[in-house]
Amino acid sequence: MVSIAGDAETVLHAIAALLDTDAGEAVARASGFVGKNPESIAARRLMARGLRHQGRIAEAEIVELQAVAVGLGRPAVAGAESALAEDRLEDAEQLIRPYLRENPEDAGAALILGTVAERCEAFREAENLYRRAVLLVPAYAEARVALAKLFNTQGRHDEALEMLDAALSRDPSHLTALTHKAALLVKLRRLDDAGVVYRQMLHAHPREARGWMHYGFLLKTVGQRDEAIRAYRKSVAIEPQNGVAWFGMSNLKTLKFEPDEIARMREVIERDGLSDEDRIHLHFALGKALGDDGEHAEAFRHIELGSAIRSAGAPHDPERVHANVLKVEKVFTPDFLAARAGAGSPARDPIFVVSMPRSGSTLVEQILGSHPLIEGTEELHDIERIAAELAPGTPPGGYLDAIGALTPAQLRERGDHYIEATRRHRHTDRPYFTDKMPSNWVFAGLIHLILPNAKIVDVRRHPLGCGFANFAQHYNWGLNFSYDLNHIGRFYADYVRQMAHFDRVLPGRVHRVIYEDLVEDPEQEVRRLLDYLELPFDEACLRFHENKRAVHTPSSEQVRQPINRDGMDRWRAYEPWLDPLKRALGPVLADYPRAPDRWDD
Repeated sequence: MVSIAGDAETVLHAIAALLDTDAGEAVARASGFVGKNPESIAARRLMARGLRHQGRIAEAEIVELQAVAVGLGRPAVAGAESALAEDRLEDAEQLIRPYLRENPEDAGAALILGTVAERCEAFREAENLYRRAVLLVPAYAEARVALAKLFNTQGRHDEALEMLDAALSRDPSHLTALTHKAALLVKLRRLDDAGVVYRQMLHAHPREARGWMHYGFLLKTVGQRDEAIRAYRKSVAIEPQNGVAWFGMSNLKTLKFEPDEIARMREVIERDGLSDEDRIHLHFALGKALGDDGEHAEAFRHIELGSAIRSAGAPHDPERVHANVLKVEKVFTPDFLAARAGAGSPARDPIFVVSMPRSGSTLVEQILGSHPLIEGTEELHDIERIAAELAPGTPPGGYLDAIGALTPAQLRERGDHYIEATRRHRHTDRPYFTDKMPSNWVFAGLIHLILPNAKIVDVRRHPLGCGFANFAQHYNWGLNFSYDLNHIGRFYADYVRQMAHFDRVLPGRVHRVIYEDLVEDPEQEVRRLLDYLELPFDEACLRFHENKRAVHTPSSEQVRQPINRDGMDRWRAYEPWLDPLKRALGPVLADYPRAPDRWDD
């Protein structure tokens, strides 16, 4: 072995020159240089290139990952990573961009700058930087996961899965890659495949509390109640402060917590350092647990405490909602609707199930999805997207200013677009499908204009039963009105008012299901519903609880049982604390199930 003398740059240049003529010698020289200069990324990169020339791929990948680790320890890179963790994006960029310019083969630095770019919504630059990191170090799983996450947010799901599979082909037990693959498969409703990945993850990482929690969510969704309980209990045994897992257990509505579990939650919620997210979920879980034990005053206190924390970061403006309802009344007049009669898509496929949340809409969807001619899908966001596209950049309700200018052809185009966009959620050849997005009541007029042959089913529950059920339920996103009894009452009243308007200007267009009537006489109400849909009665609709389809709402467990009165009067135990809700409901409460004849603006 001939000695190569000179400064570091000269030595590294000489090693690089050896790669094409004597890869073994280049590897040996690079290895010796690394021994004397362990902080050299360039030498490790040369060593890895030599190993690749020799076909020693696994060894090359190890050395490439060692180069990444060396880079992450450098002050500029470590400082940028710290700034990124604190969301100081400008500081992170000022540190990492010049460093990467001087060290273009540092894959870790490319990943950090890519993350900065993504958070600044420079998505093309982020993708290029992530790809650069992967190209530099193909075994760099973190870079592949970052690229997969970016693809996922852009709806490029196949590319995301390919990238995650590539990461897992090199490291089958990589926790982050397994976590994101399972979550993506759930998002794509490939639930059996997601279950396989969760089991693979938990076999490799049996102490991964969040993995057990998410597996519990999946098992609940597919109706495997006992297995879900076991998964949740494993999660909280490993990580007792995991409020989300405790709440997941409480969302199994038929589960009654053991006394020692309630004691553990009470102990954990008093701990210092608990995150707001975990504390909120623990309050709601304790609200359910203590309510089941008959300790209603303390249960209500926990619901109030959880709601107070949640609402502080999730403001709701009831005046805006009310103003939009008044605007709907002004826009959708009989003359306005008559002038657009016959416009829109002729498609008859969709059955929209609208309601307040916690009103029985999941039950109605499960009943409809059990009919051999109807496919149950889920809560689809497509109508909301169409409304937003009519007036981009405006607050919710902005579409009302734009809808009058749409021509019949444009209305049809929007309706046809909805039909095409929702095909991804349909997996059978059944001619009809449900869209059970409760908040679509806000867009009832838009639905009528773009899909005049679609059916609209409004599911309504007693305002105190519905109102308290919303207050007692923590939602993962949105529904900010539900954390204040006054806001709930006003929202319910606005919903009733808007649907009453369409009953007046489009009589018979909307079919109403009163939840309490459905519980008392299921067959009669199901027959009425199917008559409205112009479909034959089918006994399977009364055996909806035998339907094995996945259900993704808090009511998933209840709709796997025959119709019963369980929970229907739960609110009565809390009536002493519901005065703010009653006041906000106004005449809607006294007139239920009818809508009031007069409204106070």
